[in-house]
Amino acid sequence: MPVRPEVATRLAELADRYGLRASAADRLALLLELAAAESSSITAVRDPAQGVDVHIADSLVALELPEVRGAKRIADLGSGGGFPGLVLAIALADARVVLVESVGRKVAFLRRAVERLQLANTEAVQARAEEWPEGVGAHDLVTARALAPLSVLVEYAAPLLATGGSLVAWKGARSDVEEADGGAAADALGMGELRLHPVAPFRSARERHLYLSSKVSATPPHYPRRPGMARKRPIRAST
Repeated sequence: MPVRPEVATRLAELADRYGLRASAADRLALLLELAAAESSSITAVRDPAQGVDVHIADSLVALELPEVRGAKRIADLGSGGGFPGLVLAIALADARVVLVESVGRKVAFLRRAVERLQLANTEAVQARAEEWPEGVGAHDLVTARALAPLSVLVEYAAPLLATGGSLVAWKGARSDVEEADGGAAADALGMGELRLHPVAPFRSARERHLYLSSKVSATPPHYPRRPGMARKRPIRAST
């Protein structure tokens, strides 16, 4: 299927903005096509003309952070349709990217996409973050987009990070309560202060933020808790 001119133009702009390799725009166009053609509900936005901003630009904006740009071992949690995981795998060809997803049909899509995109640096695993022992302490970057509250994300990410590694979480409008709870979780789990980075991935984007926290000490031995506990009994600032 030919790439629509407006999509090709926008991808070229993004490739130039982020200094991507020549082949990246073609792969990103193919990823949009794969998402549009997928029969299962992996994303609510299927039209490539919308997805080029809502998915691709929104994923690539994290490259503004040096911690993302320089990452070599990335775990993308709740990868779903591959945003941001597949996009970062395309952009960061020298990084090893693991797409962590618990839903089987989504994992199947991710594996097909990895094959079609010919991403030798990427694999998809079917697992929950709390039940993935192979990932513990193995990454210098954990990413999560539209997955869970900050306190839950910090609890998911901390055990998977090597000391000095970072969590980057994509968020929309700010919440004082969520930020306070996220900070409490960071304090409890050996993570540093949550730093806020307002971003503007595309012209019409409103209230987009990236949160960054780096691992400063070892994760306490009783983490990760058993599956579901991070959501059921999240660490809160008030407790």
